[in-house]
Amino acid sequence: MVSLPFSRTLLPFLLVLATSASAEPGVDAWLQARAREQAAWLSTPTERPNGSGAPLGLWRERAAEDPGIPSFVPPTSLAPLIRAVEAGVVNITTVNVRDRMGIAKRSTGSGFVLTPDGLVVTNNHVVAQAEQIVVRVADGREFSAEVVGRDASTDVALLRLSTVGREELPAVYLGDSDRLEVGDWVVAIGNPFGLDHSVAHGMISAKERVLGVGVFDDFIQTDALINPGNSGGPLFNMRGEVVGVNTAIMSQGQGIGFAVPINMVKDLLPNLRENGRLERGWLGVNIDDARPTEDGRSLVVKDVYRKSPAANAGIRPGDRVVAVNGRAIGSYLQLLRKVALLAPGTEAKLMLLRGTESREVTVKLTARPAPETLQAMASPGNMEELGLVLRDLSPDVAPQMGYEPYAGALVTGVVPRSPAAQAGLSPGDLITEVNRRRVKDVAAVRATLEKGGAGSNVLLRVQRGDVQQYVALSP
Repeated sequence: MVSLPFSRTLLPFLLVLATSASAEPGVDAWLQARAREQAAWLSTPTERPNGSGAPLGLWRERAAEDPGIPSFVPPTSLAPLIRAVEAGVVNITTVNVRDRMGIAKRSTGSGFVLTPDGLVVTNNHVVAQAEQIVVRVADGREFSAEVVGRDASTDVALLRLSTVGREELPAVYLGDSDRLEVGDWVVAIGNPFGLDHSVAHGMISAKERVLGVGVFDDFIQTDALINPGNSGGPLFNMRGEVVGVNTAIMSQGQGIGFAVPINMVKDLLPNLRENGRLERGWLGVNIDDARPTEDGRSLVVKDVYRKSPAANAGIRPGDRVVAVNGRAIGSYLQLLRKVALLAPGTEAKLMLLRGTESREVTVKLTARPAPETLQAMASPGNMEELGLVLRDLSPDVAPQMGYEPYAGALVTGVVPRSPAAQAGLSPGDLITEVNRRRVKDVAAVRATLEKGGAGSNVLLRVQRGDVQQYVALSP
């Protein structure tokens, strides 16, 4: 049975009733009004509510000449894209460290050719326990490989193939993962369960997923199928560019896979190539991103460590960090990831807002200090110029140390290779004088040092147990 649109089927009936209604007073005038509305609606389709074909604005329909969603081109076949990029995808076979029974386990993974001379990117967990690594390219050639550098916190590894020869390998193009949007089409190519060059397509399901792995959590989520053996393989966009390194799946669900954003990999690769591991860069600031500012930017510099890269570059408390190396920064974790992935000695360009003024500064990063050193530097009793961390000898602390309350400032930390360390000071020492002036707490030590001026030699009287001695420090 073929049904016609209600309005066109009903209209003749309404017109007949409307005609008869003029001759018969008992017929409700409502029919005449409805007939006129139907006739007007059919005769002026472009004037229908919301510009659609829906009666009285009940729904919307696109007109025939409407071009549809801007910039959207429905995909037809992915075959041309796959043909263009699949040669850069490699199969990785490893022979892992032998177990207690002396049995060496073999495993497989995926990767992609980064440079024509034989650099390959894969996951760290693919090669972390490997004694032997063999990489097979798409044309069937096999090469032994060695690890150039790897990092467990980002699960990225860089390999170098041996005996590549004169014929260059088919390197892939890298894209911009920051430009990805939820809903973008992507293609994953790898070797799941050893099935060479298997292709799966899907879309970006989410960005900046935090899985609880560590501070570098910033995964792309995709519903393109990722299975064991896909690890380390590329995730391509519709331009044939690698936008992610396939890394993990959620075992409890289906169609939930994760990839490391390629922009994070780009930041990490020079570090791996030069150092073999992640040597973390350090800026030397504390950031307050808990309170939003008037313009929505919340990355406000709270503190700047003295003599840090940030201090040397002229960054001040109250400055707002907008971008690093031309890429916008929206949270403290983004800033931490961006800076920590850069090798010490790297020069990073920071865009700042100071009041209403915008300025760019160049910061030469240094190696990130050890956690205990950072903790000491953040302490209120930090005497950074001396390399000392001090604490008040309060009534609850003094009896435990065998001293009278406020008999001086207690040393709780000594920064390695600092003037205090070179002078032989150690935690537990008690500073009772600074430059021949009696001090009873941390505030008194700081005030006396400030009177002496920056860079001046410092004479401390130190008590260690029952022994007191003078120690000279040269900041």
